[in-house]
Amino acid sequence: MEQFFQQLPIVLHALNIGFLQTLKLFGVTLLGAVPLGLVISFGSRSNIRIISAIFKIIIWIVRGTPLMIQLLIIYYFPGLVLHNAIWGGNEAGRFAASAVAFIINYACYFSEIYRGGIQSIPVGQDEAGLVLGMTKGQIFFHVKLLQMIKRIVPPMSNEILTLVKDTSLARIIALQEIIWAGQAFMKGSQGISGAIWPLFFTGIYYLICNGILTIVLGRIEKKLDFFR
Repeated sequence: MEQFFQQLPIVLHALNIGFLQTLKLFGVTLLGAVPLGLVISFGSRSNIRIISAIFKIIIWIVRGTPLMIQLLIIYYFPGLVLHNAIWGGNEAGRFAASAVAFIINYACYFSEIYRGGIQSIPVGQDEAGLVLGMTKGQIFFHVKLLQMIKRIVPPMSNEILTLVKDTSLARIIALQEIIWAGQAFMKGSQGISGAIWPLFFTGIYYLICNGILTIVLGRIEKKLDFFR
């Protein structure tokens, strides 16, 4: 027990650093994937068949393959195949490659949620807007957007909570997020070796983070109840 309390500050310091990296990847992914998903959604619904087909193929590939494979390809492909290691071998490069992979992956999932939200709004609202002389852009932003947001908050919430946990996949390219930090004490880190208990502490970090997000997202959903 005495050894545990001696090791605890060292472990918590390492986990805090790893969790900051996890939160950073989570935040960057959301900032990039939310707007990109809307763009991809518009592209997949384009009236120009070739554009629509290209976006649908991209969505099919990204949603049909594991995120881990996408991470490995995005990080290693430029250096091994193109002989241009654009990411470098440092932590910043690994983070950049992870962010690109996560943004593309989640943008494709978000795009399908957007598509479902848009298509769930009655066509009559478009027709009424056109009769009133509104453009398609005005109809979307002034009539349909808030209704769509109400409909997509629950599925988006699920994806956001999943994203928090999926950030752990970035350790496959040696990004030092919280799972990497916790697992390091099993292999020997900072004088601590063969310790599995730090991994249980990483679970507490995830539970607290997802608990806070659940409360925040739940309140957002309640505020949109007036669209019922």
